[in-house]
Amino acid sequence: MISVLIADDHPIFRKGLCEVIEHDPLFRIVGQAGHGEEALRLVMELQPEVAILDINMPKLSGLQVARTLNDRQSATKLVLLTMHQDEDLLDEALALGVSAYVLKESAVEDLLAAVQAVLVGQTFISPIIAGLLMKRRKMGDELRREKPGLDRLTPSERRILRLIAEDRTTKEIADALGVSPRTVETHRQNMSHKLHLSGSHSLLKFAFDNKHQL
Repeated sequence: MISVLIADDHPIFRKGLCEVIEHDPLFRIVGQAGHGEEALRLVMELQPEVAILDINMPKLSGLQVARTLNDRQSATKLVLLTMHQDEDLLDEALALGVSAYVLKESAVEDLLAAVQAVLVGQTFISPIIAGLLMKRRKMGDELRREKPGLDRLTPSERRILRLIAEDRTTKEIADALGVSPRTVETHRQNMSHKLHLSGSHSLLKFAFDNKHQL
């Protein structure tokens, strides 16, 4: 039987996940955790073949647990549960060795398929997320055709543009990046020039309208 550990801070949801997994006689739940520290301890102690981790847990997040297990070269395959259809979180999870990324709202339909996939060395992403990412990337490609100057933005300018899309002020951006407000304003001017934007609020509007493609 395949050993599985489940970590989620919501007992009722965790119970539901256990029922989904145990519905298949090939799998056996060997441990449960209600927060990240407990999950990390149990994975190291029990060494299950698969660990299913909620991305948002007290004490340690699923990503923090995954990062530690990756550093310790754990052989346990990781499945991350998330409520977020977020490309950056997905990229970070995959970089940390997470084998599957499952949207909570479709966990009942996707979880067994995800566990089965990771056991044979495959990567699994919930179809809802995969479809959304494909749509966003297509929109991103279209945006870059319309605004070729996007590819000329420096990494610092891209980061500032994403912060602008979060409705951060110049001072808030400067504080977050550890630079002066004048430096942020210079970057704003350079980005407006590269993107052929004019007007005092044009860069802000552009960032808002395209925040998922930046």
